Amino acid sequence: MENVADNKTASSNFIKNIVIEDLKSGRVQEIVTRFPPEPNGYLHIGHAKSICLNFELADEFNGRTHLRFDDTNPLKEDTEFVEAIKEDVHWLGFDWEELHFASDYFEEMYNRAILLINKGKAYVCDLTAEQMRETRGTLTEPGQNSPYRERSAEENLDLFARMRAGEFPDGSRVLRAKIDMASPNITMRDPVLYRISHAHHHRTGDAWCVYPMYDFAHPLSDAIENITHSICTLEFEDHRPLYEWVVEQCEMDSTPRQYEFARLNVTNTVMSKRNLKRLVDEGVVTGWDDPRMPTIGGMRRRGYTPEAFRTFCREIGVSKNNSVVDERNLEFFIREDLKLRAPRTMAVLDPLKVVITNYPEGQVEWLEAENNAENEEMGSRQIPFSREIYIEQDDFMENPPNKYFRLFPGNEVRLKHAYFITCQEVIKDEAGNVVELRCTYDPRTKSGSGFTERKVKGTIHWVEASQAVPAQFRLIEPLFVGEEEGEEKPFLERINPNSMQVLNGFVEENMKDAEGGDKFQFFRHGYFNVDTKDSTDDQLVFNRIVSLKSSFDPKKA
Repeated sequence: MENVADNKTASSNFIKNIVIEDLKSGRVQEIVTRFPPEPNGYLHIGHAKSICLNFELADEFNGRTHLRFDDTNPLKEDTEFVEAIKEDVHWLGFDWEELHFASDYFEEMYNRAILLINKGKAYVCDLTAEQMRETRGTLTEPGQNSPYRERSAEENLDLFARMRAGEFPDGSRVLRAKIDMASPNITMRDPVLYRISHAHHHRTGDAWCVYPMYDFAHPLSDAIENITHSICTLEFEDHRPLYEWVVEQCEMDSTPRQYEFARLNVTNTVMSKRNLKRLVDEGVVTGWDDPRMPTIGGMRRRGYTPEAFRTFCREIGVSKNNSVVDERNLEFFIREDLKLRAPRTMAVLDPLKVVITNYPEGQVEWLEAENNAENEEMGSRQIPFSREIYIEQDDFMENPPNKYFRLFPGNEVRLKHAYFITCQEVIKDEAGNVVELRCTYDPRTKSGSGFTERKVKGTIHWVEASQAVPAQFRLIEPLFVGEEEGEEKPFLERINPNSMQVLNGFVEENMKDAEGGDKFQFFRHGYFNVDTKDSTDDQLVFNRIVSLKSSFDPKKA
């Protein structure tokens, strides 16, 4: 299948250089990569980097990419996650050549485990998980051999078959590789290959009660699918010797190679699916696609675009060194993506009523407003103007400080796309709160009229009151603040209590038919997206994607 993502690759990186050399030397004839998520949660922005890397790398060299679900842990997996992951990959602009599940290969993997037993390379062990940890050793001390390590092949084959038949309870036995309990690499100290789990699998049902561990299933799946470059993150670097051992000892026809790169870490963001699941389970957020979540689904709902994601992933590059990327980097690319294609319109988030006392009662005139001052091809729209309008509460101050150029008693400002108005009277409620302004307008100052007799320093936005469309606005800030992931402070204590501020206001009349996923730039407020779940015909709901401006430039950072 053809990927719709534009094939703009970033500058060369070490993995790309390896691919070039492998093709040049003839080690491989075709590049085959894979993206192998576990269907136990929604993908986050760290996965986006891996998706882009695998699909774009193969695409650049006319290769293929498989989507394979590592569904080897039935206790945590669900078809909901499978479908969500497929949607995320498609949304990012990619399609897979082949769709696979590790469960497709359960019988093959079981037979390869039998091969290891027959070769004296695997044994059934009765130690508990705690006993295995106690005998594993440390970085400076070797481990201890299991008392079951020297079981005969015949006994191991019998026990393994009975494990598959469901004769033993969960946790009572495992199949371990027989490698070296004194290895300096702890991963090679007789790792577990199979465990017992009497759990219903989302694809195979109750056909199996023994399941392969990731370190066994992953290399075998790669080899079965003839993957040439198995690209994973740095935490699997110590697992590479085991990856190679499994492929070699299981006598696979294909020999994939594993390469590791630094995972994506972003400031004020948590990249652990386990922790993200806690946020969902404990009700901190409304779901995996809450617009505050760093999941691809959450950020899509917030309003991020696949183009911004892909550009971001290319620009941050691929390296072997762990680092933390400033969250403003991604914000920069969404602004760059939307600035020429998002319509620019007016929205009042915290409204204050203004009555223009010298404007004719009952009259409505239509004013022309450009849709995007930086993109003339987007044309213009007609907006209504009448005696009553709404402005922002914070665009008025009764007793302003010096150099305050917006509205205050006696001051004149320009209404964007409309006229100059002057505040003449302030109306308050019994509590002393300002509830209405009485203003006058100068009909000679209509926008576009060429009026030059005097200038004003302040321009404010507004919406006409009688035809304004009610809307809810969600101002989203980082869900986490303070320390970065991995430091001592519990991540739930880093939750930002102000991660979402909800305001109720109005948008222009012409936006009444806006649909979920439509994006706009609201004058002075930023870029907003119509929420795909909570918006209704009666009330639009907008999520702020990002504020309007930032001095941050990733090319100078």
